[in-house]
Amino acid sequence: MFGVPLLIIPFAIYNIVVFLMPGLSFDREIWHFRMASEGEWGITGGDLMVAGSIFILLIEMVKAARARGVVDHLLSMLLFVGMVVEFLMVKEVASGTFALLLVISFADVAGGLAISRRAGRRNVAVAEVEHVHSH
Repeated sequence: MFGVPLLIIPFAIYNIVVFLMPGLSFDREIWHFRMASEGEWGITGGDLMVAGSIFILLIEMVKAARARGVVDHLLSMLLFVGMVVEFLMVKEVASGTFALLLVISFADVAGGLAISRRAGRRNVAVAEVEHVHSH
């Protein structure tokens, strides 16, 4: 599962809820808290979906820092493109929650490429230093 973009999980969950459970809504409040400040805080399904996706993004960034391959980047890019197409073409997913999932997916693609590029430059620099010291 190392090569599969983990952000496919919230994408799949979102689609399952939207298409197979039409009575459920990501806007519906799940929990409600009264804060010490006397303020009210309600958590929706969409809030949980976005928060969970951000944690998954963190895992993806750690994967990218450890040496993510070209196939991993390609799969993340394909997921992002698929999400963009669905967002633009399917009215059921036109929501703020899905738009935030798109932003998270884009951050995965862009961040993964930037981290891999930087790691690649570091590897080249180390290889050059090793080559100079071996002669």
